[in-house]
Amino acid sequence: MQNEDITKTNQQNGTSSGQSFNVKQALPNSTGVLVMGILSIVLCWCYGFIALVLGIIALVLSNKSMSLYNENPELYTQASFNNLKSGRITAIIGLCLSAVWLIFVIIYVFIIGAAFTLFPWEMYNY
Repeated sequence: MQNEDITKTNQQNGTSSGQSFNVKQALPNSTGVLVMGILSIVLCWCYGFIALVLGIIALVLSNKSMSLYNENPELYTQASFNNLKSGRITAIIGLCLSAVWLIFVIIYVFIIGAAFTLFPWEMYNY
């Protein structure tokens, strides 16, 4: 009686004696990496700081998830792996754009600072 109940339960769950179906799962942080990669591109014009942080975090998380996928690719869905690859690419693009923008802002501040030091302030004493 008890064996019949176990057999019925296994058949309802999709398993039979000795067989199990592999249910693929999404890679951890694949959607988060994609969102942070997109945000790093969008926010790269905010002096580059926010996008640099988001891009670095996205790359670190993508490296961890990529190593999990490389260990057991049959456990994870192809869609989550594609999200991870897209997020990694957008994070790299956002990181490059924000680094260029940050360098531009630093050079701009130095030029403005040099211009103010060369300005003849002593002529304007009241």
